[in-house]
Parts: sequence; C-alpha cells; structure tokens
Amino acid sequence: MCLGCNWRDDPAMPDEADQSEPVPPAAARGPTFRPGVFLARILIRVYRLTLSPLLPNACRYLPSCSAYGEEAIGRYGFWAGGWMTLARLMRCHPLGASGFDPIPEAAPAAARWWSPWRYGRWTGRHIDPKTRLDR
Repeated sequence: MCLGCNWRDDPAMPDEADQSEPVPPAAARGPTFRPGVFLARILIRVYRLTLSPLLPNACRYLPSCSAYGEEAIGRYGFWAGGWMTLARLMRCHPLGASGFDPIPEAAPAAARWWSPWRYGRWTGRHIDPKTRLDR
C-alpha cells in the first residue's frame, strides 16, 4: 500500500490502515518547527554567551533562571513557558526565596491562554524548605 495515498499495490490484500489506529498528522511528520520557541531559545543562549559571563554568579535557584526558561519554553511552548519563566524571574531578588525549583511536571490545571498569569508560580511557597538556600 502506498503510504501517501489510498492506492493498494494488490487489491486482493486486506487494507492494513483499516485495521489499525490512525496516526496523528503531527506524529507522522515528526517534530514541528515552532518559531516562537526557536527565537526564545536563541535569545536565552545569546544571553548565556554574552551577558551571563559578565555578571556575578549569584543564582538563588537551582536550575538557573536561564536553564529554567529554556526548558520551560521547550516543554510548554512560548506562551505558557514564557509566563512560567517570567514568574521565575520576578521571584529572583534578594528578598525572594531560593532553593531547588524545578519546572512543573504539568501545566497548572487552572491556566488558560486568556489568563496567562496562572501559568506561573509567583511566590516561593512551593519550594521544599529542606532545599532552601537562604537559611
């Protein structure tokens, strides 16, 4: 059977496509190119190569904010990952929390594209006190 059409080489053979689950188009094409994610990752890498070496190493969180941003944007896309990164950057100040702050396994259930502030964790209350670096 031809993979790109419904034409069969041998009409006597059963059609395998009718017996199996359909393949989603995105999975058939492979990974898709997302321009927003690509641009955001390029900007983060430019920051790492140019500005980051000039600044003192004073990270309050593990992973660093740039690593957090790159992974969050790669995992959740430009919109949701960008808001998660913005929330992380807003928490990163001398009076803020510190410690191990990984990217969430799943986006918050209440988050929607029309309420993007719900993607981020705006306080440090979610950080385990055992991993805090400021105490």
